[in-house]
Amino acid sequence: MAITERVKKIRVSDSILLKQIELSDSKDIFRTIDSQRAYLGKWLPFVEVSRKIEDTEYFIRKMLEDPSENYVFVIHLQGKFAGLIGLKDTDKQNKKTEIGYWLSEDFQKKGIVTKSVQRLCKFAFEELEMNRIQIKCAERNFPSKKIPKRLGFVFEGIERDGELLTGGIYTDLEIYSKLRNE
Repeated sequence: MAITERVKKIRVSDSILLKQIELSDSKDIFRTIDSQRAYLGKWLPFVEVSRKIEDTEYFIRKMLEDPSENYVFVIHLQGKFAGLIGLKDTDKQNKKTEIGYWLSEDFQKKGIVTKSVQRLCKFAFEELEMNRIQIKCAERNFPSKKIPKRLGFVFEGIERDGELLTGGIYTDLEIYSKLRNE
């Protein structure tokens, strides 16, 4: 499949569905961010600047502006909004991309993100013909770091002060990668 073609849904399991983000998802996304600011804001810098639903709508519109560059999916567990996952910073020429994700606190510790990342890797390698996928995790975000480790990603190193968190605090990022032939 060419990277310019759109995939609307990816079935992860009987209960988990990845659905391409749409403007109509803005209420669920914003409601989750707004009700879990302390939890999500610890590791996600965008929480601080997502103050009203229009901020979320703006983000979604930006993702939809260039569908050939952005694969962002809403994670649904049994039809309920659970979080977001997507491919970002895709470099088509070098056939590499990065997976980013976040999950509502209510859906943690159920294997949802692990299964979703695994399925998105399959999609990126087989459908988009990527050769390399990376995941970056804040050094102290232990739950997030478990996912690439669990899925056999290789730890490559530290990106020092790689992300500016809420409150103007930089965090080091651990970089994990997986190659198509692994």
